[in-house]
Amino acid sequence: MVKRTLIVVHRWLGVALCALFLLWFPSGIGMMYWDFPSVSPADRLDRSPTLDAATIRLSPSEAYARLNLDEAPPPQIRLDTFDGRPVYRFRFGGDDAIVYADTGEEQVDVPQAMIDRAASAWVRQPVGAARVERLEEVDQWTVQGAFSRLSPLWKYSWPNGEELYVSGLTGEVAQYTTTASRLGAYVGAIPHWLYFTPLRKHGAEWSQVVIWTSGIGTVSAILGLVIAVWMYSPSKRYRHGGMPTSIPYRGQKRLHAITGLIFGVAAITWAFSGMLSMDPFPQRTGGDATALRTGLAPNVPQALRGRFDLAAFNLKHPREALTELVGAPVKELELTTFAGEPLYLARLADGGTRLVPMTGPPRDAVDPQRVIDVVTAAAQPAGVTETRILEQYDAYYLDRRRTRPLPVILARLGDAEQTRYYIDPKTARIVGNYSTGNWVSRWLYHGLHSLDFPWLYNHRPLWDVVVITFMVGGTVLCVTSLILAWRVLGRKLAAVTARPNTVLNEDLT
Repeated sequence: MVKRTLIVVHRWLGVALCALFLLWFPSGIGMMYWDFPSVSPADRLDRSPTLDAATIRLSPSEAYARLNLDEAPPPQIRLDTFDGRPVYRFRFGGDDAIVYADTGEEQVDVPQAMIDRAASAWVRQPVGAARVERLEEVDQWTVQGAFSRLSPLWKYSWPNGEELYVSGLTGEVAQYTTTASRLGAYVGAIPHWLYFTPLRKHGAEWSQVVIWTSGIGTVSAILGLVIAVWMYSPSKRYRHGGMPTSIPYRGQKRLHAITGLIFGVAAITWAFSGMLSMDPFPQRTGGDATALRTGLAPNVPQALRGRFDLAAFNLKHPREALTELVGAPVKELELTTFAGEPLYLARLADGGTRLVPMTGPPRDAVDPQRVIDVVTAAAQPAGVTETRILEQYDAYYLDRRRTRPLPVILARLGDAEQTRYYIDPKTARIVGNYSTGNWVSRWLYHGLHSLDFPWLYNHRPLWDVVVITFMVGGTVLCVTSLILAWRVLGRKLAAVTARPNTVLNEDLT
């Protein structure tokens, strides 16, 4: 009775979820190579014009004074361009206050002409060649909740397939897609994340659908593996084609059972780890699937940054900093500090960075030993158990596309959480961290779902071959499940449609 009950439950769960699983496995292959379209900070920097020292008249302190605010200046201040002019961006929470560095006026209104210029500058095409529409509702590429803060959005579509979304509130580019990026999303992120517009635009409901379907799918996969193992006969007491066999089924059932025995564990772990990506359990603290999060020990990040004093940047005007970097086109200057020392962090056109102190020439990086000394002093009383320079990614700091900075300084603390910091000496910034509170996120989600184990992850295309093999096996498992589900439904539908005819024939006789 137990075995029969398990089979019946597994069968009907398979009928309900087989099509969904068939979406997940093949689209997982697409996710290995294509992301959902987005505008990254690197994209903005790449399309931003270089700063012209001659146009920058106000110092950071003078620009902040134009805002007439009583509160202290925020520690996040950048100098870049907006609408073709240099601007200071003062970050308050999640919003920027923008002051033009050439005239000192605050950016407030966003006229349509400014939105058109932003669109044209991004794609380097005339707005007159585009179809322009104001979005009244979200579409496939703006379904995330973050876009609601930028509404209204203006969509520009060019004949070559480029589509651009500009915020009518800020005048900034919010989203950008091409024909290739949209196709990549349709074979990867959209089916894999269930990013179908009618569902995804309702964030809470979408989250519950993903959690419950992946959770029920996990149960179904566990039942299937239990049944396959239970029915398996090492002594080959069954017969197939006149020959002894260990599996009692024929046809698609036989293929489904064999595939389940081989790939069943992978199906279970992928369904379960996919559910973890949605942070279904309140006690978890790191549910973000794109990054490892941790509660940072308060002293180390603060010590690396130190006290921020806007007046300290009066010692060197941004014009002078740009002049010192002559020959290196600068896209952005960020006001930062390292252990209290004021620095301009210059981001260059080639993607590199330079540090410009208030006294002395520009330098490529801070002294690694100085970073280690600051961390060691700040980590007391727990102390630091290990510091070294990493030239390659390790188990807790890695990147499939290899865009995260290297080399980095690894500092391991002696605290109860076994905190790790990865610090980029070129920017004096923490670029990665880990603590035992992230164990679930690191190993049960990223480890099981992406197979990002160092011994495999650092040896591509071996990682690609292994993951694709498991994905293909899971796809076969889902295809056979879909065929079997269709047969089950077909029999039930045939029985239902045949019953009225039987009753009618009995009445006629």
